[in-house]
Amino acid sequence: MAVKKEIKSHLARLLATEDLIVEHKDVETAQFNVHTRELLLPLWDQASEYVYDMLVSHEVGHALFTPDQDPPKDIPHDFLNVCEDARIEKLMKRKYLGIAKSFYRGYNDMHESDFFEVDGQDIASFNLADRANLYFKIGSFITIPFSDAEKEIINLISNAETFTDTISAAEALYNFCKQDHQDEEQVSEATEGVQSEISPESDGNDSVPSGDSDTDSIDDTGSSISDSDSDDSLEGRDSDFNPGSRGGDISDSLEPQVQTADTLASKLKDLITKGAAENVYVEITDVNMDKIIASNSDIHNYVNDYWRQCVETREQYARENKFTANVNIFEQVDGDYEKFKNDAKKEVSYLVKEFECKKSANAYSRAATSRTGILDTRNLHSYKYNEDLFKRVTLLPDGKNHGLIFILDWSGSMCYEMKDTIKQLYNLVWFCKKVQIPFEVYAFTNEWRRAQEDFDYSSKSNPCYEEKEYVFRVEDDFTLMNILTSKVNGKELESQLKNIWRTVSAFGGGGFGFNYPPALSLSGTPLNETIIALHKIIPQFQKENDLQKVQCIILTDGEANSIPYHSEVHRSWEDEPRMGMRSINSHTCSLRDRKLGKNYSFGYGWWEFTDTLLKNLKDKFDYLNLIGIRVLSTRDAKSFISRYHRYDKEYDIIIKDWRRLKTFTIKNSGYDAYFGLSSSVLSEDSEFDVDDSATKAQIKRAFVKSLKTKKLNKKVLGEFISLVA
Repeated sequence: MAVKKEIKSHLARLLATEDLIVEHKDVETAQFNVHTRELLLPLWDQASEYVYDMLVSHEVGHALFTPDQDPPKDIPHDFLNVCEDARIEKLMKRKYLGIAKSFYRGYNDMHESDFFEVDGQDIASFNLADRANLYFKIGSFITIPFSDAEKEIINLISNAETFTDTISAAEALYNFCKQDHQDEEQVSEATEGVQSEISPESDGNDSVPSGDSDTDSIDDTGSSISDSDSDDSLEGRDSDFNPGSRGGDISDSLEPQVQTADTLASKLKDLITKGAAENVYVEITDVNMDKIIASNSDIHNYVNDYWRQCVETREQYARENKFTANVNIFEQVDGDYEKFKNDAKKEVSYLVKEFECKKSANAYSRAATSRTGILDTRNLHSYKYNEDLFKRVTLLPDGKNHGLIFILDWSGSMCYEMKDTIKQLYNLVWFCKKVQIPFEVYAFTNEWRRAQEDFDYSSKSNPCYEEKEYVFRVEDDFTLMNILTSKVNGKELESQLKNIWRTVSAFGGGGFGFNYPPALSLSGTPLNETIIALHKIIPQFQKENDLQKVQCIILTDGEANSIPYHSEVHRSWEDEPRMGMRSINSHTCSLRDRKLGKNYSFGYGWWEFTDTLLKNLKDKFDYLNLIGIRVLSTRDAKSFISRYHRYDKEYDIIIKDWRRLKTFTIKNSGYDAYFGLSSSVLSEDSEFDVDDSATKAQIKRAFVKSLKTKKLNKKVLGEFISLVA
């Protein structure tokens, strides 16, 4: 039956009581690496539920109880595994009482399917190692005879509590089987002249038994799976010893073998679905931030040079055409900026007031009152009935240091919403400046590096990371432009705010007489690459500013571009493999984080992979608040909401908020809070402004519209302030 791999991964981690890295891959044997704490499991799709649970539990037993040390070289691999399997499974059943059922039912399923190929066989003819292996695995379902001497070795295996005990038991088992095997060889040589040649297909019925067949079997004390040591696991691995025959069979090998271990390993391979798609575990790319980040100074030096060229070009044109013109091409756009700045003061003041109030309320809610040890003379009169005669002091915990990182979508679809988005951004920037919160504003783009003279479209001229198998690919032209920062002084920040205002004003073709700087052109949506880069940006920002909380706001109007991963491709006509790319497949791909010891699966929607990256980012940094802002058109709102609330009661509530306020908040995405904003409402002016000739009806409509827009802004910004405070 098919099983859910993620469920079995959770089972392994729960049993191990640690975040093991559990991977299901197209391999023939299970493996556990004690150094990296990685558990590699085959795709046992044909296994029953109980068999699968038993196999996983067995491997976890090695993770918990098998020490990280080299096994003795004088004891063959299989013999040590027979004894160690019995020990770790005994300890697992002792640690988790309920797991005995999984072992019992799993081995029962194996026995009924004749995993050990014992049907019709004379068990007494098997050597002691094979009978011991069967005894600790399926001894509850078949009778296995042992001689008195053999019982002593079986008891050694049963009573083993430490790995040292296991080694002692394995040594006794191996020496017994080796001596027994040598005795059989001597008997064979003595009778070779009178006995007919023994067929290689003999199943052992004509061989000399290694023990007294009518000896009663001893009580079941444990069970096991297959050969496994500190770095190996369930199914058995190739050893220096070739598979041997059963106990009484004549073999050319001078060493005894554990045939049942090889049989089980072969049967376990049959549980693997042939040709099944292999699970792929992809990791976050270690990017070079020096090549990803376009610095704040580089951005604005470039923009200032471009404005200078625009002015010079205008002046030269006026001279050549011999006319006098107003060469201040930025007069109108700068005037619009100053007007917005003055109008925004009330909005910013509201944010500051809300922040201080909520911060104070939060502090007082966590206040602690304690006695000082100093008598309160005002309460001395009540000493006969009141023991509380000491002054008290209220301690307010210090507020946390906050910082803000703003990620702005600099894609082509933002063209007509960019200026209105910038207005919201400026409100937050001025708020941060007022309350002295450090901030950084980045815009993601594919255009900045393309505009550089040294950029080569035809080759990877300046890679930002090392291309390795199973890491995400980051496009060569991906850039995060640091357009605003709190590191500059007030005068310089004002100049930078004007630069961005001029640039976004030119996007919509505002007719201001100048174009936007080419290197700041709008492009694609490398949001996934941006989240990868945040793994470096966030801890650096937190460390530089000594922050206790970091707020990261990501504003976008669409889904991220797809991001592939690297995979080796070996073509038949090529001598060496080359590094190629493959698309993310939700059926087979998972995100792996080695440092956290976690694997992340994701659903079928293209947006769900971005949510997965965000969840991993939040898990990585516990001091991080992730806030998403999605700019939506009216026609896209319902489909967007249904991604997160298709079949639950929250859907109707959110739809009502959208119809009434043209905004909503989603709490079950990859963000701590995901705000939806109407693109049409975002562009509405909150100021009450009407013509002198306006009618009463026009004045009323303008007033209502102004109040509605202000209400929307306050709702969204208020929720943001709550998260920050």
